[in-house]
Amino acid sequence: MMEALKHDWLTEGLMDYEYKKYILLAYLKDVRSRFNKSELYPFMSDMVFHYRNLLKVRDSKQLLFEHFPKSLSRADFLKLKLSYDKLVKDDEVMQVIEDIIAFALPKMEQILEEGKELFEFVEEHIDLSPVGLSPLYAHEGYLFIHLDRSSDVAIYRYQMTLFEHASEKYRSVSTSFVKNEWKDFSRTYERMKVELARNFTDLPNPATYLAVSKLKFPIPQTILPVAKRMLVREIGE
Repeated sequence: MMEALKHDWLTEGLMDYEYKKYILLAYLKDVRSRFNKSELYPFMSDMVFHYRNLLKVRDSKQLLFEHFPKSLSRADFLKLKLSYDKLVKDDEVMQVIEDIIAFALPKMEQILEEGKELFEFVEEHIDLSPVGLSPLYAHEGYLFIHLDRSSDVAIYRYQMTLFEHASEKYRSVSTSFVKNEWKDFSRTYERMKVELARNFTDLPNPATYLAVSKLKFPIPQTILPVAKRMLVREIGE
């Protein structure tokens, strides 16, 4: 199992250029191996987080709370920031940090480009379409994921949220797994949708979308995150 790069890897432990290079290169090797297995999540988003934070450190010499994982509390962040602030006051240490960042950013950009190419390749082979008539309210409903030439259908419940940051608005989709189904001539997508509405009465007329992958990819790690991004665009239009 891949070991994630710690949120404080840049400042934790031995402040040595070669040591930090070793940690980073081992992490990037693991991420690349995941991409080679067509696994995107959570490795792509994890990479983006580390890359953006390094940019912030390079450009402002500060750690910003908004770029850290939700699992990191403000109290934990303040402790980390105090430790970081002490380090940057040391010119020699700051030079090491700058050297590490200068080494890390192009390496990360290369791996991120590979992840982007994988994401686009997967997206090209997924068709997203509504199941039946779509209600006016589509910010909550169900997402069916089906591998072409397979009878299995994974059903997720989704909810879209809109949040603002600075002057921009963002949409995000959260999903929760409902169950696995099977499809044949008698069990159509429309019948599954009707049964969901009957069993989960809080959504009596659910918006339902179907993502069909023409190629075989891992569903939770790859098809689901790509389909969620496609769903954001579909509903946001």
